[in-house]
Amino acid sequence: MDLPIPTRPIPSTGETLPLIGCGTWLGFDASPGTPERRRLPGVLDALFAAGGRLIDSSPMYGRAEAVVGELLAAGEQRKQAFLATKVWTSGREAGIAQMEQSSQRLRTSCIDLMQVHNLVDWRTHLPTLRDWKAQGRVRYIGITHYTASAYAEVEAVLAAEPLDFLQINYSINARQAEERLLPLAAERGLAVIVNMPLGGGGLLRRLSRLPVPAWAGDIGCTSWPQLLLKFVLSHPAVTCTIPGTSRPEHMADNMAAAAGGFPDAAFWAQHIRTIDL
Repeated sequence: MDLPIPTRPIPSTGETLPLIGCGTWLGFDASPGTPERRRLPGVLDALFAAGGRLIDSSPMYGRAEAVVGELLAAGEQRKQAFLATKVWTSGREAGIAQMEQSSQRLRTSCIDLMQVHNLVDWRTHLPTLRDWKAQGRVRYIGITHYTASAYAEVEAVLAAEPLDFLQINYSINARQAEERLLPLAAERGLAVIVNMPLGGGGLLRRLSRLPVPAWAGDIGCTSWPQLLLKFVLSHPAVTCTIPGTSRPEHMADNMAAAAGGFPDAAFWAQHIRTIDL
């Protein structure tokens, strides 16, 4: 991309986030000295070169947090990054210990976004997250999930708790979040990070065997990942999406999905029928 990608505001503060970030599940859990590990500096370089900022990780992602911290320190890129991670354990003291470990692994005294991962013991962790936010140890707080079976509980938490962010799955072949969660997030003034925007690896692998439809060019898409990301970003409640990758060329291709405008719901309703989902 010739210009930095567009941004959208975080409703609770007005701070803006670029539309596409980087997820680190699987891809950043790479052992030292491996080809996979040697590619990762290029992934972050491609993210930042296009104007991206958000890097999302978790203690459950193996080495990912430590790798992100190491790469940002080596490239002196911490100031460019908006770092998001999660607490994923039960019990107040265990949660505090895990978040402190995440700060150490990420090599930062202030994490931009701390999220309760998959709602694990959220009633215990949210008061701690609010305390950390008041202390300046985190800047924003939120919750995450990735499966429609949890949406009722997610909805109940969103309705009852003051939060800054919701991270949820949403893709062209998993659109249940459109029904209640995305409208509720907008109503409650939450930023929305979309995980699994490519619909899981199976969908993209299958679509990649097929030619990109001719109409994709009308909306500036030259690849299937760009088309799938463009769909997600077309929803007005979505703030940012975090496709995961361990390859610089894929990161650069993903970032290009933010170029140009975003079609309305009528456009997608007409054209989704032509895709073999």
